Amino acid sequence: MCLKEQLTNKEIATRLEANPATVLHHVRKLVSTGFLEAQGARPGASGALEVPYLATGKSWRLNLDARDLTLRSAIIDAFVSEVGQVPASAEVEISRLGVRLTREEHDRLLQRIREYLEEIAGGEPTEGGTQYSIFLAIHPDPAHER
Repeated sequence: MCLKEQLTNKEIATRLEANPATVLHHVRKLVSTGFLEAQGARPGASGALEVPYLATGKSWRLNLDARDLTLRSAIIDAFVSEVGQVPASAEVEISRLGVRLTREEHDRLLQRIREYLEEIAGGEPTEGGTQYSIFLAIHPDPAHER
């Protein structure tokens, strides 16, 4: 939400329909880890100073323990929530592909994906381009265990 637009904690909480105190905890964590940066304080509607935040563009990647269901669920829930905020008129491309790979093929696939994502993330933003979010998960398919 803060990639192109500075938002205060209250504005973020309103958009997420969440408790501002809970959101502030998460905003502070995102600031401390470098995902958000506080911008200059500004007067709010009531005249009190408020601090807007802007995303730094930092991305992340996790290798999760298969037993860590809480964290996996939180990440997937965040993705579902984000996609739910996309206007109905916008296109959302979602794909699922099942493949059988050797360990070497799996490692090569991950390397190629990481290289490509780093390439596009590291480039200069295209003027007039649309901001996109990419969610990718690669996991063993439990329905086809040997």
